Amino acid sequence: MIERFAAATRRWRWPIAVVWIVAVACAGVVAMGLPGRLSGGGWEVEGSQSAAVEEALHTGFVGRAASTLTVVVRDTSHTAEEEPFEGRVREVMAAVAADETLDVQSSYGWSTLGPEARAPFLGSDLRTAIDVVGLGIREGYARQELPEVQAGLREQFADRGLQVSLVGAASFWGEVNELSEKGLARAELITLPLILLVLLVLFGGVVAALVALVVGVTSIVLTLAVLTVLAGQYELSLFVQNTATMLGLGVGVDYSLFVIARFKEELAAGRDVESAVAATLRTSGETVLFSGVTVIAAMCTLFLVPLGVIGSIALGAVVVVAFSVLTSVVLLPVVLQLLGRRIERGVVFVRRGTHRRPAAARWAAFAGRVMRRPVLFLAVSVGGLLLLAAPSLGLQTFTPDSRIIPADEPVRAGFALVEEQFGPGSTAPLQVLVSSPEPLGSDDGAAVLGLRDRLKALPSVVRVDSALDALAAVNAADPLAAAVGPAREALPPDVRQTVDHHLSDDGRRLLLSVVADAPASATSTQDLLAAVRAEAADLDAAGLSVAVGGETAQGVDSNDAITRTMPKVVLAMLGVIYLFLLVSFRSVFLPLKAILINLLSVAATYGVLVLVFQHGYGADLLGFERTGYIQNFIPVLLLTLLFSLSTDYEVFLLNRVREYHQQTGDDTGSVARGLASTAPLISGAALLMVVVFGAFSFAGILPMKQLGFGMAVAIALDATVIRLVVVPASMRLMGAWNWWMPGRRRVPARRAAGRGRQPHRRPGGVPVGVRDGQHRWAPAAP
Repeated sequence: MIERFAAATRRWRWPIAVVWIVAVACAGVVAMGLPGRLSGGGWEVEGSQSAAVEEALHTGFVGRAASTLTVVVRDTSHTAEEEPFEGRVREVMAAVAADETLDVQSSYGWSTLGPEARAPFLGSDLRTAIDVVGLGIREGYARQELPEVQAGLREQFADRGLQVSLVGAASFWGEVNELSEKGLARAELITLPLILLVLLVLFGGVVAALVALVVGVTSIVLTLAVLTVLAGQYELSLFVQNTATMLGLGVGVDYSLFVIARFKEELAAGRDVESAVAATLRTSGETVLFSGVTVIAAMCTLFLVPLGVIGSIALGAVVVVAFSVLTSVVLLPVVLQLLGRRIERGVVFVRRGTHRRPAAARWAAFAGRVMRRPVLFLAVSVGGLLLLAAPSLGLQTFTPDSRIIPADEPVRAGFALVEEQFGPGSTAPLQVLVSSPEPLGSDDGAAVLGLRDRLKALPSVVRVDSALDALAAVNAADPLAAAVGPAREALPPDVRQTVDHHLSDDGRRLLLSVVADAPASATSTQDLLAAVRAEAADLDAAGLSVAVGGETAQGVDSNDAITRTMPKVVLAMLGVIYLFLLVSFRSVFLPLKAILINLLSVAATYGVLVLVFQHGYGADLLGFERTGYIQNFIPVLLLTLLFSLSTDYEVFLLNRVREYHQQTGDDTGSVARGLASTAPLISGAALLMVVVFGAFSFAGILPMKQLGFGMAVAIALDATVIRLVVVPASMRLMGAWNWWMPGRRRVPARRAAGRGRQPHRRPGGVPVGVRDGQHRWAPAAP
C-alpha cells in the first residue's frame, strides 16, 4: 500500500501541489477573521452556583445586563469639592451613554444619584467617580468593540485632564484578546527566523529548511481556518489561537524534520527518489502517523473537563496536530517527489573535517558510559528531577485576573484605580443571590436580614452592599415591605435606584454584594467564599434559595471542576498511551517505564513553573508581574501536551532500538545504536520545540508565557536528562524484560545477517545497523 501511495504522490504531484497552494491561500483569507470570533468566556461550570448567579443577573436589574461595565472617571484637575467636577464627570458619563456601539440600557452610580447618596461612588481621593452601566449587546460583541471604544474615550478626554477607563469582564477580555494578538505577532517574529536558523544548522541547506518551515506554517493556516468556521457556531476561547499556533510550529516543523531527515538518509544510501519516499513513509512516516494519533487521542481526554476554555484549547490542539500529520505524510511526500535530490541544494553549512570523531560514535560512546554505570546515572538523574519537582507540592491555581494585563494599559489602570480608591475587593465582590418563587416580602425579612448581618460579621469582610440599608431608612421595622407593590413605586428616587440595582424588577431576586479586603484570587478571599457559602447553606427560610457567585466563586468552581475530573483525564490518557505504546513496541513493560518517566518529567516541570511564576524567580527576565498562582488550565494542559510530545520522542527512539534489537537480539547494543542514530535528530527536534515555546514565554501574555515556558522546560528535560540518561540506564537495568510480551520467543543475540563478522570500517564512519545483510554506516559528519 505504501509503495502504491508513493507512486501516486509522484504521478499526481503537480495537481496535488496546485490544490494545496489554492487551499492554503483560501484558508489564509478565512483565518483572518478568527480573532474577532473568539471569546473571553469558557470559565463557567455548568450547574455551578457561580454560573447560576451570572445568568440570573443578566436581566431585571438596573445597571446590570448581559454585559456590565464600571465607568471610572478620574479628574486630575479638580476634586468633588470644586464646582467644575460634577459637570466634567457628567460629560464623560453622557458620552458613554450616547455611544451607539455600547447601547447603554441603564446606569447606576455617581451621576444618577443625588449629592446625599453619592458617597459610595466617590473615591477616597475625591477625584474618582464611578457609574455601573448595563449594555444592550452580548458580551462576545462587547469584547470585540470595547478596546476601540476605550481608546476613543481615552483620546477624547485625556487633554482635558480626565482619565477614563471601562472596567469589567468584557473590557478585560477585549484587552486580553488584543494583547494576545500582539503577543502572537511578536512571538512569530522571534520564532520564524530562529526556526529557520536551527533548520539550516540541522540540514545544512536552505531548501530543506524552507520546506520544513512551509509544512509547519501550512498546518497552522489550515487549522486557523477550520477554527474560524467552528467559532461561528461554538464559543471558542481566545487562548486557542496562541496555543494552536505555538503547538503547530513545534509539532509541524518537528514532524517534517523527521520525514526530511529520513528521506535524505535514504537518498544517501543510494535509493532513487520514489523508493526513498516509500522507505521514508514506511519508517519516519509511520512514526509520525503513530505519534500524531497518540497526541490526538491524549488531547481528546481533555474534553472530559467541563470547562469551555479547556475544551477550546483541546480542540485547537487536536486540529493542528491532525493537520501536521496530514501535511507530513501526504503533502510533504509530494514536495519531496517534486524536489528529489534538489532537497540538498542551497548549502549554507558545509561539514568538514574527517579528523573529528563521527557524531554517531560519540553518541554511542556516551550511551555506553551510561549503561556501564546504570544505577549511578539513574539515581543522580531521578534525584535531580525529584528535587526540581519538590516545589510543585505548593502549586496554587486560579483564573486569570487583571494582573495579566500590563500596568500601562487603560483597562488595567482602571482596575488598579478602583482597587486603590474603593478597596482591593471592590472590583470583584462575592455575589450572594437570594431567590424566591414569589416576590420577597415581610415574611422573608427576618431571614434575609439575619443572613446580611452574619455575612457582615465574617472575617475579611469590609462591607455588604445591598438594598436593605436604603429600605431600612424608609421602613426600619420591616425593610422588605417597602420593596413590594405600590410601596416600591413610592420610594424616593435615590432609594428606588439602589433598590432596582440590587432587587430584580419582579421582586424575586435580591443581591447582596460582599466586598472582601483582598483581591479575588487571594487565599483569604477564597476562604471567605467558603464561609459565605456555609452561611448561605444554613439559611432556614421556606421557599428561599441562595447561590454565591462572582469572580472568586467562578475561579474556585472551575478549579474544583478541574480537580474533580483530573483523575478521569489522567487515567484515560495513561490508558490510551499505554495501549498505543503496547501496540507500537510489542512490549508489556516499556510502556509502563515510559509512563513513569513522563510522570517524573511533568512533576519536575510543575516544580520549575511554581518557582518561576508563583514565587517570582525570573519575573524580571520574562517580563511579567507575579500573581502568586498558576493559571488554572495550565497544569492539566501541560500534563496532556507533555505526555503526548514525550511519547513522540519515545516512539522515535525506541522504534529504532527495536529495529536493531530485531536484527541482533543484543539488549545493550541495540540501545546504544538506537541512541546513536536518533540522538542528533531528537536533539535538533527538541531544540526547535524549545525555540518555539521559549519565544512564547517571552512574547506572549501571562497564560501563554506559563504554557510556553513549561513546554520549553519539559522538552529540554525530556531531550537531555530523560532521553539520553534515564532511558538508556533504565533499559540497561531491565535487560531482556524490555521486550517481554506473552507468547513471544526470545530473539537470540547476534541473530542478524553477517553474525560473527566484523564489518570493514570505513574511514571516519561507524556501523549503526544492518540492512539486507549489509552493515549500514553513519557518515563522519554529525
